[in-house]
Amino acid sequence: MNEWLQKMQRQFELNFIEDERWHYIVDGLQVTLKLTFGAVILGVLIGFLVAVIRTTHDNADKPNWLIKILNFFCRVYLTVIRGTPVVVQLLIIYFVIMGPMLHCDKITSGIVAFGINSGAYVAEIVRAGIMSVDKGQMEAGRSLGFNYWQTMIYIIAPQAFKNVLPALANEVIVLLKETSVAGYIALQDLTKGGDIIRGRTLAAMPLYVVALIYLVMVMFLENMVNRLERRLRQSDH
Repeated sequence: MNEWLQKMQRQFELNFIEDERWHYIVDGLQVTLKLTFGAVILGVLIGFLVAVIRTTHDNADKPNWLIKILNFFCRVYLTVIRGTPVVVQLLIIYFVIMGPMLHCDKITSGIVAFGINSGAYVAEIVRAGIMSVDKGQMEAGRSLGFNYWQTMIYIIAPQAFKNVLPALANEVIVLLKETSVAGYIALQDLTKGGDIIRGRTLAAMPLYVVALIYLVMVMFLENMVNRLERRLRQSDH
């Protein structure tokens, strides 16, 4: 047992203490959190907008020409984004669009790429939540003097949010793990940081530590969502 502990101690010192290699993990974690946080915000904004447009189109007896055009572009967006790998989208957005044309940095490009990808899935989640709310709620809001958008924001959206919270939380968790491919555009995220250490020490310990950090973050997110769900259930009583 003592021999095993000494071996683990030597491996830890080799992988993280020598040459201050732990900086790769800390710096990579910061990049991963920035990517995830920024992409979540962008994805929710895009997803909510697309969901409202599609729901408005589907619920209208005779949608006007603007809604028809917007709905067409939303359907194209959903088809393209959900039908292509996130790695390919990341490469196209950075090397073809945002890098050469807009001269954006890697983190900004990563946030945009992951946010656009996440927005397609959030849109369908939110749309399902909106459709699950009884149609009488819309009629009730209109009878109170609200217009369509006020009813959607103040009455429909809060109920839809409660219905889709578990699915949205799962999307955040998936997004957190998807950012591990950011190394394809030379972003030193958490996974890339661990791989750099592994390449220098030829040891598996950095990858185990990276996996453990991801696991801890996912468990933390799940715990926060469970607490939020309990509070929402209490508010119903």
